[in-house]
Amino acid sequence: MFLDRFFRPRVTQAMGQKLYVGVVAQARTPELYEGYGVPDTVEGRFELYTVHVFLLLDRLRGHGSRASETSQSLFDTYLSALDDALREMGVGDLSVGKKMRKLGEAFYGRVKSYESAFAALPQTDHLQALLSRTVYEQGGAENAAKLGDYVIRQRTALAEQKLDALMDGQVVWSAA
Repeated sequence: MFLDRFFRPRVTQAMGQKLYVGVVAQARTPELYEGYGVPDTVEGRFELYTVHVFLLLDRLRGHGSRASETSQSLFDTYLSALDDALREMGVGDLSVGKKMRKLGEAFYGRVKSYESAFAALPQTDHLQALLSRTVYEQGGAENAAKLGDYVIRQRTALAEQKLDALMDGQVVWSAA
């Protein structure tokens, strides 16, 4: 019985994983690719996963240790999924670490940029510029304003949801 405590997954770990499943489902919404012009590429999916993970991390920030643990679990699950995806794409073991480091740096860069863009709201130019240079790096930047509105709508929807529900892995995303 004593060892059960060490081998049983923590509740916050399970909730972070559940939140990530919701992130993946939302980021794979066909409308984001068809109606918003997000490229259906590895890079495009990375950007959508990243923005949705960031939105949840941003919502949970500053709400105590349980929210912090849930956020950490969400982030850990996200990183693990990136690692798994690289391996599934055939990246060799020796290269995975380097690529993960680059992806981690990209994620933290996005976090700082999204924080800055959100700090400038209601002015949306910063957010649109960020989306243009990340999501639409290969083209389609004419959709940046529309995707920016979507991101703001998701942020607002998350802010209106009960924190306890989010920490229990229950997130309701706004329709694309």
